[in-house]
Amino acid sequence: MRLEAGVSQSTYYSQRRRRQARVRRIKRISLAAVFLLVLFGIAFTIVYAGSPKTIASGITVDGVDVGGLSAAAAVQALDQRSQAVLGTQVVLTAGHRTFKLRARKIDLQPDWAKAVAVAQGDGDGFGPIRGIRRLKLRFFGTDVAAAATYSQAKLNRLLGAIARKVDKPHQEAAVVLHGLHPAIVPAVPGAILDRDAAGAAIVAALASLSRGTPVALPLKVDAPKVTAATLAPALAKARAAVSAPVVLTLGPTHYKLPRWRIAGLLELPSAGKTELRVGGPGADAYFKRLQKVIDQPPRDAQFAVVSGGIRVQPSKDGHVLDVPKTAAALLAASTRRLNRVVPVTVSTQAPKRTTADAQAMGINGIVSSYTTLYGGVPNRIHNVEVVSHLVDNTLIAPGKEFSFNATTGERNAAKGLLEAPVIINGELENGLGGGTCQVSTTVFNAAYEAGLPITARTNHALYISHYPQGRDATVNYPDVDLKFVNDTGHWLLLRTFVSTGSLTVNLYGTPQHRRVESFTAPLVTTGPVPTVTTKDPNLLKGTKIVDEAGTAPTSTSVERKVYNADGKLLYDNTWYSSYVGEKEKVRVGTKPKPKPKIKPSDYLPATLAPTDGAPAAGPIG
Repeated sequence: MRLEAGVSQSTYYSQRRRRQARVRRIKRISLAAVFLLVLFGIAFTIVYAGSPKTIASGITVDGVDVGGLSAAAAVQALDQRSQAVLGTQVVLTAGHRTFKLRARKIDLQPDWAKAVAVAQGDGDGFGPIRGIRRLKLRFFGTDVAAAATYSQAKLNRLLGAIARKVDKPHQEAAVVLHGLHPAIVPAVPGAILDRDAAGAAIVAALASLSRGTPVALPLKVDAPKVTAATLAPALAKARAAVSAPVVLTLGPTHYKLPRWRIAGLLELPSAGKTELRVGGPGADAYFKRLQKVIDQPPRDAQFAVVSGGIRVQPSKDGHVLDVPKTAAALLAASTRRLNRVVPVTVSTQAPKRTTADAQAMGINGIVSSYTTLYGGVPNRIHNVEVVSHLVDNTLIAPGKEFSFNATTGERNAAKGLLEAPVIINGELENGLGGGTCQVSTTVFNAAYEAGLPITARTNHALYISHYPQGRDATVNYPDVDLKFVNDTGHWLLLRTFVSTGSLTVNLYGTPQHRRVESFTAPLVTTGPVPTVTTKDPNLLKGTKIVDEAGTAPTSTSVERKVYNADGKLLYDNTWYSSYVGEKEKVRVGTKPKPKPKIKPSDYLPATLAPTDGAPAAGPIG
């Protein structure tokens, strides 16, 4: 402690106590003042807080003053205002276009209850806090934007329609040819509708109670991605490409491409592309012509029928123009100043069935053969030839089922079939494809003699004597089919041979040396001849004329036993055939017989009848 000069220690302490007491009095007075001020403020805010059931003064909803109103009264007031406004148009502008629409265009309805709830929340709170908030709102105010419900799908369609009218997409820079002089077309920036911001602006404008100033929809810059600088390398290549001819070589052959031809083969960068390439319609047409000169398609190994059997005709590789590689080499050569020579790229194309593949199929001999004789009208003979060609050269894989209908497909006029006699509903009539069953019957018997499992066969409705008894097979696309399975373990090849009056079907493969035994039951009559009688008004009653003689229905069966080369029984099957009879067609007369003419001698006694011109006798009695 250090005392001032001339001041005693007691005086010093006395002054110090007085100062400390003065400081304490000031603090107590200050605290009391603050306390009183706080109490006053609390009391003031409590008084100013007002009722929580009313909206604070200074708050507006979409420009409408709702201060002092209850929530229900505010909603009612806003709804009344909106009813008069929502039906009026909002004017929108985008670029140089103007659009007018109403709220119903997007099914928009303002949610005034939600907006009022937000407004009420801005001036709400516990006692003093509410007062402070309301005091602030009274001096500074606030406006609540109206929320709204609307159809997003309809808004999206509206934005799409507006965009289609106002969008001006950018244009990418491109390389073009002016004659044989390449040049760059500069890029052009575009302007397109900012759909997100425009959608928000449309909803806000339609939800608003104001229909004054037109609402500007925002556009955004659509900048190009490809500029003139980007295309500078491609321009240089294009200039080099058309600067001099290019020579294509294929062995000793040379094809000179002049500058104008090269220009027609180039696909210049445009629409966002940046690379020069050989392509487009001109290049496609040129390479197609070149392919006709160069291409030699591959040839599959074939099976050639020779005297006493069959042999494999070797396959041959194909040689085809490799268009992508040739085009790439052409582009590379054309962009060089020197050495503008391009060897044409030719690739080898393997056949689908090589010689080794064919040899592995095991088709090295005849498995079975069957021949049927045929005749008839020229259309029927024609159909036999057409259908025979449809099944000829059919390959049947091991374990696979042959289907006559699947092999020929629908038999129609487009395939060359004509109308000829055919059995329809048990009667012989003219129909498209008559003669088809000659082929199916011959195929059936070839499979029958080969001892193959036959999985589908149907006899004709009428018995046909020139087919082996009980071994005919009819077909009708697509429901009646002939099917058999190749169970030989090797491929089978079905071949047809058509001569003037006979059809032969051969099955080639690995000979199985199967033994086939057949047992044919007699053809028995199963009922009377069906008769169709018609009345003929031109024939006298009691007259009967047979126009067509009928046949009785019959039935028969054929049992086939198949043994392998070791004598083991493989199959024992029986096929039953029932044939309806051909209808006897009879006409019976319905015309009444004429009445006989009456003569005097038919009713006078003989003694009274005049004779030899003599006068008649006098009356009797």
